[in-house]
Amino acid sequence: MTRLIEHPLTHHIKTTRLTDADSIQKRWSVDAIEALFNLPFPELMHQAQQVHRAHFDLTRVEFATLLSVKTGGCPEDCNYCPQAARFDTGVEATKLMEPDAVLEVAKRAKAAGATRFCMGAAWRSPKDRDIERVAELVRIVKALGLETCATLGMLEDGHAQTLQSAGLDYYNHNLDSAPDFYGDIITTRDYQDRLDTLTRVRSAGVKVCCGGIVGMGETRRQRAGLVAELANLAPYPESVPINNLVKVEGTPLATQADLDPFEFVRTIAVARITMPTAKVRLSAGRQQMGDAVQALCFLAGANSIFYGDKLLTTGNPDTNADLELLTRLGMHRSA
Repeated sequence: MTRLIEHPLTHHIKTTRLTDADSIQKRWSVDAIEALFNLPFPELMHQAQQVHRAHFDLTRVEFATLLSVKTGGCPEDCNYCPQAARFDTGVEATKLMEPDAVLEVAKRAKAAGATRFCMGAAWRSPKDRDIERVAELVRIVKALGLETCATLGMLEDGHAQTLQSAGLDYYNHNLDSAPDFYGDIITTRDYQDRLDTLTRVRSAGVKVCCGGIVGMGETRRQRAGLVAELANLAPYPESVPINNLVKVEGTPLATQADLDPFEFVRTIAVARITMPTAKVRLSAGRQQMGDAVQALCFLAGANSIFYGDKLLTTGNPDTNADLELLTRLGMHRSA
């Protein structure tokens, strides 16, 4: 029998997605999450640190590596994405990488300290033959002892099961934004399409990596709406990547105004409070943040980063800089 457990700030929400397995999960309204965003910064940080301390070692950060195994040529119109074929961004379309080439990159990632290896392919929705080829890549990476993750676009029935059988641990499929802002950014797929893929992933027994992008011109309430969608998934994602928009020339969002760095830190803190046991990952945009903002994000509850010099097609802090920053902060990468 399902039951509702109420957070002091939350309003009652329909529990149609609540199951016995996640019946102790708190339900969050957009109003309640916006109230968290509106807290004085010291109070929000304090609450986030309390939640983080209750579930994790504050000094440990997970290192994950992301490799684009098939770049560019995507038919979607995501306004932030340099891999969309319709935008002139200088990204050249490539074929799916060969297994030996992926294996070499995965070996280097493991040697550099990564514990999770994510493979991304710029497809709207992969075909059966594509899934079989990615399953081969999953098997060779899994054999190295790394956690495996893939982000391939929308999955059809049976795709997630094939990947799970090959050893896939996580599937990444971001919601990107709140539902009421989504149509301003993407028109080539619906919000429900994303939710349907997440349902297929869960049903196959694969863990979910799902987050979004901030700084695309959304309001604070719409940022709260994104977090509400994530936190009210049943269960919420095991990994939550929070991306700060990387503005790429040639995309419609290339001239978007910068998001206040403290607003990004607030987003990390609110994600930590509402999804207590998730890995909250600093993803795209770290290169533009600087060390001080990254340190604040760790204080706010971030405990995972993408590690390496490139994220699909955009830059990332180099590995030595990441290790040096953690050393200066008295922190360590997770074993």
